[in-house]
Amino acid sequence: MEARPNILIVDDEERFRVTMNKLLRVRGLEATMAGSGPEAIERLKQSPFDVVILDVRMPEMGGVHVLSELKKINPELEVIIMTGYASVDTAKEIMKLGAYDYMLKPYAIEELIEKIEAAFDRKTARKKLVGETAKKT
Repeated sequence: MEARPNILIVDDEERFRVTMNKLLRVRGLEATMAGSGPEAIERLKQSPFDVVILDVRMPEMGGVHVLSELKKINPELEVIIMTGYASVDTAKEIMKLGAYDYMLKPYAIEELIEKIEAAFDRKTARKKLVGETAKKT
């Protein structure tokens, strides 16, 4: 059986989270949802995730701050940033903080699925490489 990514969707808009979750489920992917940055941080502390889909603009705690906190908890976490507001400065900052990719809303679900799978493949390959290196030492 093929390994599937454990996905966390973080967006303050419930309708967006629920719709994305349904679209992922139809394509064989399961996701957990969080409606805020603090909730996402708590979920990550409670369970491991492979890929996080994170909105940039959220009240209480913005996506850039959430990204920074998530990476402190799990530096290996792959994070795909979603935003409806293009900004070169924000894109540079999130990539510097270790985001996997940056996507503009609206997006094609197929493109998002490809990015999720590529991010999961990268995480899996990195984990395998670290395991092989540890065996050699």
